[in-house]
Amino acid sequence: MTAPFVPFTTWIWAAFDPVLIGVAVFLGWRADQLGKVFIAAIAALGISLLFDALVTALGLPWIAPLSRDAPMLVPVRSIGAVFWAALAYAGHRLRDPA
Repeated sequence: MTAPFVPFTTWIWAAFDPVLIGVAVFLGWRADQLGKVFIAAIAALGISLLFDALVTALGLPWIAPLSRDAPMLVPVRSIGAVFWAALAYAGHRLRDPA
């Protein structure tokens, strides 16, 4: 059995999922400790996967859909979630260093 081929554009869209970005940025901005950035990333990953599964089940078009015959791209989504949450955390710390 060969591994499925996934185009690079599909991998990129998984990291730029709007729900993933929105939840990660919101929770990363609200984090008051660096360790909470990872909790924010896990929450963003879970919420975005549930949302993507719901959108796919309804048959609506989406930039990073989930399906039975396509990979979920969890590593890319995880790295994207940590990136967006850390970026928001850093932005909040730079804006309000207290």
